[in-house]
Amino acid sequence: MINVKELKVSRVNLIADIGGTNIRIAQTNEENKITNIETFQCAKFSSLQEVLAQYISEKMLTATEIHACLAIACPTDHDLISMTNLPWQFSQKELQEKLNFKSLTFINDYTAIAMAIPLLNDEQKIKIGGGEAIDNKPISVCGPGTGLGVATLVPLDNKWYCISGEGGHMDYAPVDSTEVRILQYLQAIKGRVSYEQLLSGYGLEQIHQAITANQSPGSVSKDTKPLTAAEISEKALSNECTICFQALALFCNVLGSFAGNLALLSNSTGGVYIAGGIVPRFIKFFKVSGFRELFEAKGRLSHILKHTPTYIITEMQPGLLGASAYLNQTA
Repeated sequence: MINVKELKVSRVNLIADIGGTNIRIAQTNEENKITNIETFQCAKFSSLQEVLAQYISEKMLTATEIHACLAIACPTDHDLISMTNLPWQFSQKELQEKLNFKSLTFINDYTAIAMAIPLLNDEQKIKIGGGEAIDNKPISVCGPGTGLGVATLVPLDNKWYCISGEGGHMDYAPVDSTEVRILQYLQAIKGRVSYEQLLSGYGLEQIHQAITANQSPGSVSKDTKPLTAAEISEKALSNECTICFQALALFCNVLGSFAGNLALLSNSTGGVYIAGGIVPRFIKFFKVSGFRELFEAKGRLSHILKHTPTYIITEMQPGLLGASAYLNQTA
């Protein structure tokens, strides 16, 4: 006689964080415990399907019931997904059919980062000023990196819902004469200047170029090789270069102004979180920078910002953790 229990196919929750360089794939459970993390270099594969199929084969998951939530660094609103930094294009529906997934959900990478925030403990984040976060209130997150990602979490019916958008492309608003000169320099080159033009790796480089040009007119020529963001940060932290120090300090100030704007926009008394790969590299510098001062400098509403906490996310895999949270919440 056949045992019915033996015929039951085990369920696997598959999660992934898909970037332009690497893709991290893992498994999770109902308690958001992430296991079996593997990292693959995207350039070695011709498609996302090929990467996922290899992971499934290596982990011997072919005979399982797979439910997947994949975070990806591009829009996910339509069935056809075209990655920005990779020649990968695919239909979500066809991918699910070809891999025989029971369910498949794609979410934006910043939706995943935002969904991870309620799960973070004190070892996965560092508080940078403010009072205590208020439970069940909106939470905002922004992350300078290759670009400037932005998202907001809103609580509803004991669940978290993410409002994603393109907040990094809002018009940059200078707050003092130094920033006005930075804006004028960038306007002459770019025309329109968004916050992302300053709050990103490329943005830090542009801030450095603008300060250099403003302090020493004519010293920057087409033949001058600009410093990279990594070089600027290194020289600033070692006090090797005054202009590099000023550039990094101004970067922190602008990020404070922008994060404060997000807090006002969504009344984010649940906290404002800084994600991305840039700020965690200079936390000590960031703590003593003008970030909090500019975050709170909102005139008549400064008292609200004074009590709103800000954090740096130090969790190494927020995308995977958020994909897990999203998958479990919608299961």
